[in-house]
Amino acid sequence: MKDQPHEGLRYPWEAPPAEGEAVEVATGVLWMRLPLPMKLDHVNVYALDDGDGWTVIDTGFSSKRGTALWQGQMAGPLKGKPITRVVVTHHHPDHIGMAGWFQSAQGAELVTTRTAWLTARMLTLDEQAVPAPETLAFYRSAGMAPEIYAQRARERPFNFADVVAPLPLGYTRIRQGDTLTMGGRTWDVHIGNGHAPEHATFWSRDDALVLAGDQILPSISPNIGVYATEPMADPVSDWLEACNRLAELARPEHLVLGGHKLPFTGLPTRMRQLIENHHGALDRLLAFIETPKTAAECFAPLFKRKIGAGEYGLALVESVAHLSHLYQQGLATRNRRADDAWEYQRKG
Repeated sequence: MKDQPHEGLRYPWEAPPAEGEAVEVATGVLWMRLPLPMKLDHVNVYALDDGDGWTVIDTGFSSKRGTALWQGQMAGPLKGKPITRVVVTHHHPDHIGMAGWFQSAQGAELVTTRTAWLTARMLTLDEQAVPAPETLAFYRSAGMAPEIYAQRARERPFNFADVVAPLPLGYTRIRQGDTLTMGGRTWDVHIGNGHAPEHATFWSRDDALVLAGDQILPSISPNIGVYATEPMADPVSDWLEACNRLAELARPEHLVLGGHKLPFTGLPTRMRQLIENHHGALDRLLAFIETPKTAAECFAPLFKRKIGAGEYGLALVESVAHLSHLYQQGLATRNRRADDAWEYQRKG
């Protein structure tokens, strides 16, 4: 989604830590940043001091460079103390990519939700040389541009196994209502949804810290997409439910440590923005489909900016999610065209 206005938010740090360095954002809590080879070019990771070792929150991609970066962090800011536990907020590869390496090479315990672990392990084992027929059918149903479809149909698709280390058997499950002790604090586990199923967030009982992963970000709204794996999913409903529920926990003084961008305060304002952003997008979309449109034709009202080739895939699945939400809420109809694309139209 389009960047959000910053009114009501405060950013205690104007710049992220440099590569190989860390910033202490609270006693015993270090913020580090790892590079990503895409438009959103970084992921934030955190290390919490448990005394005789560290708990790490999220991990970045698995690669030779990723391994070298973590080895540098362990020798530098983490002062040679072992990483004994890895807590993964959700299954996306920039968050779980190195978790298996920490388990296998470092002997760390992996802690995450059941859905995150099962989904990530399934995807690492599902390596494809070309897109699955179901994926190509999904692209057609979304009205993917013919030239992009032709290219994707013959290319090796993105595979989790390319950037996620093999996940060995065994993890520790967390769920809604659990507590964890990390960095000398007790944290309540609150589960989000929409961006990723069963996305874990952590709320400190001892001070005003929130480890939010991608569930709560400043300045950008997390991608909310529908995929061939569950074509009738309604992540927009899941997202709005989670945002409304988490908003009840938000306090202005909370320091939110997210998976991307900068730590910030002003969480009640941000939760309101995230909710209003999607209601606004749905309103614009509903007006736009006064005449029938495919998902690929709805980027302009949703994103209010030009979508480049590198963003096309994420934009498409988000467009499908919002149109399908309108359809499932009974606000729009849909009809299959001769080329297999669904066209959505406002009811009434």
